[in-house]
Amino acid sequence: MEVQKIAFLETYNLEDNGGIMGAILVTDADTKPIEFRVTAPIKPTSFQRTLYGDVLHEHILVELISVPLLNAINEQVDLIVVKDPFFLGANNKQGIRVVRIFQEGDGQSRKSSKALELPFSSNGNGKTLLETSQKFESELPVINEELNKLSEGRNLLEPFERLKLACEQVNQQKAVE
Repeated sequence: MEVQKIAFLETYNLEDNGGIMGAILVTDADTKPIEFRVTAPIKPTSFQRTLYGDVLHEHILVELISVPLLNAINEQVDLIVVKDPFFLGANNKQGIRVVRIFQEGDGQSRKSSKALELPFSSNGNGKTLLETSQKFESELPVINEELNKLSEGRNLLEPFERLKLACEQVNQQKAVE
């Protein structure tokens, strides 16, 4: 497996209960942008909150953000990198591997039984770990090796900051229109 195109998938919570936006940034191996997509804000109603209960957040992230964004991109990606553990549910909806990068203190998700350490650290504090859902857990060592190569020259957490800023800018532009 050679990772040439990576999709970074993230959410942005709007202020004043304005909902959640999802965004995807497809980059090359040097994290240079190739494609960007964003969802309209998703605002669950109080009735939906009641019906979905504890699974609402996961439903929004997998069914209403990740699946539509992955279907919308034109680029073929080799790997999807996320920070939110609920995005790992997208592994059951499509064939591209979704992996989560997180700090040791953030804790593992319930969808994974093991995590591997990446040698880079985003802030010098604690270990940076990599996990995926059980569906692709056997491929995690190979994925980890590929990400280790990429992380020698790039901070693999930095594109998430770009996504947050891009969502803020998109939201501000819509507010002005």
